[in-house]
Amino acid sequence: MDERTYTAEAEPGDDVTVKGWVHEIRDLGGIAFIIVRDTTGKIQVKFEKDEMDDDLVETGLGVHRESVVAVTGAVEEEERAPTGVEIVPESVEVIAEADPELPLDPSGKVDAELSTRLDNRTLDLRKPEVKAVFEIRAEVLRSVREAFRSVDATEINTPKIVATGTEGGTELFPITYFGREAFMNQSPQLFKQLMVGSGLERVFEIGPIFRAEEHNTPRHLNEATSIDFESAFFDHQDAMDVCEHVVKSAYEGVAENCGAQLEALGLEDEFEAPDGEFPRLTYEEAIERINATGELDEPLVWGDDLSTEAEHVLGQAVGEHYFITDWPSEIKPFYIKDYDDDEEISTGFDMMHPSMELVSGGQREHRYDHLVAGFEQQGLDPEAFEYYTKMFKYGMPPHAGWGLGAERLVMTMLGLDNIREAVIFPRDRQRLSP
Repeated sequence: MDERTYTAEAEPGDDVTVKGWVHEIRDLGGIAFIIVRDTTGKIQVKFEKDEMDDDLVETGLGVHRESVVAVTGAVEEEERAPTGVEIVPESVEVIAEADPELPLDPSGKVDAELSTRLDNRTLDLRKPEVKAVFEIRAEVLRSVREAFRSVDATEINTPKIVATGTEGGTELFPITYFGREAFMNQSPQLFKQLMVGSGLERVFEIGPIFRAEEHNTPRHLNEATSIDFESAFFDHQDAMDVCEHVVKSAYEGVAENCGAQLEALGLEDEFEAPDGEFPRLTYEEAIERINATGELDEPLVWGDDLSTEAEHVLGQAVGEHYFITDWPSEIKPFYIKDYDDDEEISTGFDMMHPSMELVSGGQREHRYDHLVAGFEQQGLDPEAFEYYTKMFKYGMPPHAGWGLGAERLVMTMLGLDNIREAVIFPRDRQRLSP
C-alpha cells in the first residue's frame, strides 16, 4: 500500500499520495479542479486538460462527489488555492464510487432536516462542524476521566442488564433473559453505592443508561451516557466540590485542545471555561427567586418540582452554572439521606446550567434500617433489592455521589438546539435505526 499523506501535511515540493473523499468538482473548460477532503482538511487537485493524459483527466473529472479516491502527484504552491497549495496529479484511483444521488449534501451548501441527517449519519459526520461536535465530545470524556483520576477515583463498569430497576416505577425497558424477565438499567446508582463499601471506596463510571420515558423533547433521550461518581466518607458538599471540578475540567480541556473544532462551530471567540465557584442555592431560595420574577402563571410552593419553565426563569436570573441544594425529602429518591436534624429536608442536590439540569446527586442513606424504611415509603419491595440492601448490614460507610448527563453537558457547552446532535446514533421513541 502506498504511503499516505494527509492533506494538512502536504508541502510544496513533496510527492504525495492523498486519500480521501471528492468534496467538490469544478470544471472551467481547459482547466478543472477536484477538491479532496480527508480527516485533516481539504486540498485542491488541478487538471490541465491539454497537458495531461486523457484517461487521467477522464478518471479525475468523471468521478462523483463523495467517492473515495487516491491521488498521487507533486505538490505545488498556488496562492489562489483554498489552502495555498495544490496537487498536480500523476494518477487518480477511484477506490469506492459514490452514488450520484446523495441523500444529503456533506459540503453543507444545501441544508438538511435533523431527521435526514440522523438517517444518514455517516454522510452527516463528513461535515466539519458535525465532526467537530464529536471530537469535542471525545475531549470532554477524556478530560472528565483525568479529573476523576486527579481525585483518586477508580473507573468501574456495572451491569446494564438487571433484575430490578434502580428506582422502580414504569420507566424500564423489559427484556427476556433466558426465560426470566429482566430490565435495561436506568442508572449504575445501586452498584456504585455497593462499591464504596468495598476496598475501592471512590469510583466513577461513564456508560449507557436506559429510560423508557415516552417523551419527545429536544433534551431527552431513551439511551444516554451517564457520568457517575461515588465516594465513601463524603457528604453532599464534598460531592458538589468534585462535580464542580469535573465540569470545569471538561470545559478547560475543550478550551485547551479543541481550538480548530470550536472554530468550525463558530465558537472560537465566545467559548469560555467557567470561572469561580458555582453558586449554591437552597431549594427554598430557588423557589423564592423564581416567584420573585413573576414570570410563572402560578407561584411555586414548597414541595413542587421545578418545571422546565421554572428552570429557565431561574437560570436566566443566575446566569451561570449553579447548584440547588436541600430539596424536600418527599421528591427525592429513597437512597438520598435526609438531614439528621430535619427529616423533611434531604441532602439531595442538582447542578444546573442556566438552560437545564445537568446533575443529580446527594449524600446516600448508609444506615440499613433507614434505607429499608425508605423503600417502603416509596412503595418499593425491599426484598426485590436484597442484593443491595444486605450489604448495608456489613459496614457501609457514609457516602455521596452524583450522575451527570454527558449529552446534556456537550449540548449546553456548545449551545446545540437538540440533544440528538450530541449523539452519533440517538435512541428516542421514534428512532431505533440506524
